[in-house]
Amino acid sequence: MTSSGVALGTQTGSVIDFDDPRGLGVVQARSGAEYPFHCTAVADGSRTVAIGTAVSFRVVAGRLGRWEADELRPLEDAGA
Repeated sequence: MTSSGVALGTQTGSVIDFDDPRGLGVVQARSGAEYPFHCTAVADGSRTVAIGTAVSFRVVAGRLGRWEADELRPLEDAGA
C-alpha cells in the first residue's frame, strides 16, 4: 500500500472489536486485513456498531499515518 492520501475503494468485512465508551473499533476485511475506525466513521450517524456486524467501508489514510476504515455501512444481506 502507498500513503498517497487517497481512498482505496469500498471493501466488505465485519466488525471484530468495538469499545463503545472510547468509540474505537476494528473492522476486518474479507482479505484478512484489519483497519481501526472511530465511531464517527459509522455512516448512519449512530456512532455505534455491534461486534460481528457485516459492513461495507472505505479504507482511507488516517491522521496517525495508518490506514483506517471510514463510512462503515451495515450490509443489508450478509449472506449474499
